[in-house]
Amino acid sequence: LALLETRCIGHEFVPSICRWSSAPSLPTYFLHSSKMSEVEKAFRKFAIYGDTSASGNDMTGKNFSKMCKECGVMDGKAVTSTDIDIVFNKVKTKGARTITFAEFQQAMKELCSKRFKGKSPEEALQAVYSLIEGKEPGSVGTTKATKVGGVERLTDTSKYTGSHKERFDESGKGKGLAGRQDLTDNSGYVGAYKGAGTYDQTH
Repeated sequence: LALLETRCIGHEFVPSICRWSSAPSLPTYFLHSSKMSEVEKAFRKFAIYGDTSASGNDMTGKNFSKMCKECGVMDGKAVTSTDIDIVFNKVKTKGARTITFAEFQQAMKELCSKRFKGKSPEEALQAVYSLIEGKEPGSVGTTKATKVGGVERLTDTSKYTGSHKERFDESGKGKGLAGRQDLTDNSGYVGAYKGAGTYDQTH
């Protein structure tokens, strides 16, 4: 410390050293460690998504895109999937297929100004990290049973014709074996004859 003081007094670059030593607080560009640890937790959860052997230390482009989409960093307007791909390839090490957490932070600095236009770089970065912290991969986008358009028509038993119609009753419930096999009719009437059993009533 004494050496630093004498250098400050005896050299011409006094202002820069003194100014640096008199400002112990870090720039606001760096977040509080507690907030950053929550962001890192989210990073690790998304990094291992879909790969049980992954360490969580680095993230693929697919999982990076999933994270940005589910956390709201990619909104489809200010930040699109193309922006995500461009930034991912920009920050990753040449020849690598994944990014580290440090590279992820760099990517967020690139994207925050696009996502939150009008905010200062520090505010924009804080806002982006607020979207991410505490999040984990969801099952958003997984295949769900759908009943729209052609699928709904195909599953509507009331519209079935021919032999398929015989397999279901009016409520749409399957008749089981009786609906799939031709059962022998020994009544003596022609098949599908509607007047079976009415002769004795009319004569």
